Amino acid sequence: MSTQLDEPEANAPAAIPPDGPPAAPAPKVRAGDRVFRALSAGSGAIVLIMMAAIAFFLVIKSIHALTSNQANFFTYSGWGPDNDPAMFGIAALAFHTLLTSLIALIIAVPVAVGIALFITFYAPRKVASTLAYLVDLLAAVPSIVYGLWGVFFLAPQMTGLTLWLSKYFGWTVLFDYRPDNIPSNRSDFTAGIVLAIMILPIVASLSREVFQRVPRTNIEAALALGATRWEMVRMSVLPFGRPGVVSASILGLGRALGETLAVMMILSAVYEVNPHITESGGITFASNIALKFGEAGAIGSSALIASGMVLFLITLIVNSIAQAILRRGMVKD
Repeated sequence: MSTQLDEPEANAPAAIPPDGPPAAPAPKVRAGDRVFRALSAGSGAIVLIMMAAIAFFLVIKSIHALTSNQANFFTYSGWGPDNDPAMFGIAALAFHTLLTSLIALIIAVPVAVGIALFITFYAPRKVASTLAYLVDLLAAVPSIVYGLWGVFFLAPQMTGLTLWLSKYFGWTVLFDYRPDNIPSNRSDFTAGIVLAIMILPIVASLSREVFQRVPRTNIEAALALGATRWEMVRMSVLPFGRPGVVSASILGLGRALGETLAVMMILSAVYEVNPHITESGGITFASNIALKFGEAGAIGSSALIASGMVLFLITLIVNSIAQAILRRGMVKD
């Protein structure tokens, strides 16, 4: 009898352990999302392909001149690629490009930061909106207009200033001048001032955007502790916005490095490494390309492309540094 009672238990199916909750079905990717993702990836790939194509073109087209050059490409100051033998270098081009750009940066950054602070924290709303619009409008002015203004208005007014600087600061190398080359109003200094006005809206606009991102709680806390408005700016705003201001300054530097028309109109072409910024003459990468390309021969064109390759690398490095500084500042914040 016991065997008959145990039989159903022996024949009963084994208990199935309970499983977890059923897995959610995978979300269905819509066709529109797939198309948008493909277009976005394609757009990013196009940018990389374009950069690689530009770099490849510059390298290939510059090989002919670099192999024909009888001078050191990096230390020679003269420019005679179509002479026999071909001799050219970028020493003077790099020197005057960096010199005028640094002059522009030294002048523009303090003014731009002051404008950004005034618009953000000091000016009434109507004045701030009008001034911000005017500053942004400066970025839309064509380079040729800046060049004309620099040649016909600014340069004639620079004579007295350059003489005064040479008189009282002539003990420095920058403002000193040689006896056979008196101070001139068509100098690196004048070109640097024009470039400073050109990059001013870039630095001011980006700095203003950074200052507007300062947490309101930081500002109110500083004011609640009895800080003056300047102390609030110094303790709360400037430390927060320093990476953004540095990044904006470097982006402005990249803009100044590639300027062509305005610098070409102000500076007469002199292929010489001359640290006296109040003396006449100078040449930059961009102005040399614009000045010489129409009359250049085969080696000359290749040499200009080689100088353009160096300028391309410089601006690429400068902009990469700016992005890295800005990204690091955002991570810290």
